[in-house]
Amino acid sequence: MNILITGANGQLGNEMRVLSAKHSKHSYFFTDVVKSDGVYVLDITDKQAVSAFVAEHAIDLIVNCAAYTNVDKAEDDEATALKINAEALSVLGSQRVKVIHVSTDYVFSGDEHVPCRETDPVAPRTAYGRTKYQGEKLLLAACPDAVILRTAWLYSEYGNNFVKTMIRLGQEKEQLGVVFDQIGTPTYAADLAWAIFTVIEAPVWHAGIYHFTNEGVCSWFDFTLAIHELAGITKCQVRPILSEEYAYKTPRPHYSVLDKSKFKKTFGVTIPHWMDGLRRCMQRM
Repeated sequence: MNILITGANGQLGNEMRVLSAKHSKHSYFFTDVVKSDGVYVLDITDKQAVSAFVAEHAIDLIVNCAAYTNVDKAEDDEATALKINAEALSVLGSQRVKVIHVSTDYVFSGDEHVPCRETDPVAPRTAYGRTKYQGEKLLLAACPDAVILRTAWLYSEYGNNFVKTMIRLGQEKEQLGVVFDQIGTPTYAADLAWAIFTVIEAPVWHAGIYHFTNEGVCSWFDFTLAIHELAGITKCQVRPILSEEYAYKTPRPHYSVLDKSKFKKTFGVTIPHWMDGLRRCMQRM
């Protein structure tokens, strides 16, 4: 197949580039809004440009790794977030090719205390969550046989993320307060890329919405302790704090664990634990 992968300069896009070498029977066209080595420039909100690109390269499948992910900035500029997270999905979905799209746990309220299933009601409480959910709806309206993978707490050795920030702060500070009353599952972007290729390589196309994160649960506080232990950081004291003690501009879900049963059953896979993913990521760093 000829596969178009958007958002190639991001965390997930970079991991897709790495893993594509192991799936060399396909031809890949990596795109982003900024030019870089091996990456085409493509604005996914520009229908004419996307249609021309798809036609020129005879694209069979689009994997959308692009997104407006700055949760706080989205509150001030929801129009831009809506354009990238939602309106672009109508453009991608209208190309008459298969589409795999990455969505988020932020489509849920985060008030429940059991893992969220794909069939649970959505209730986004942020501009980011609203625009991502709108993107899901627009994609399925334009391309009913699309695959949507909701994920959470993504990190990688590429780009800026929580793991890199905690390593930097742990090296700079003697004490650090980290939220302990928000629960979720850290997800290594390389494992999410593996999940995407699992969908691509399946003998049958299984359209629908799926949840994918690594296995297990923890708080941001627990996650930080694990990061510091693996990084050999011993001089920074990490203390647990409540969400209300941290100056969030935008509310975060208190419980954003996703139920992955559907993905595991449909594709017959075992998903690595988040600690395993963290170890592999930090070894690669």
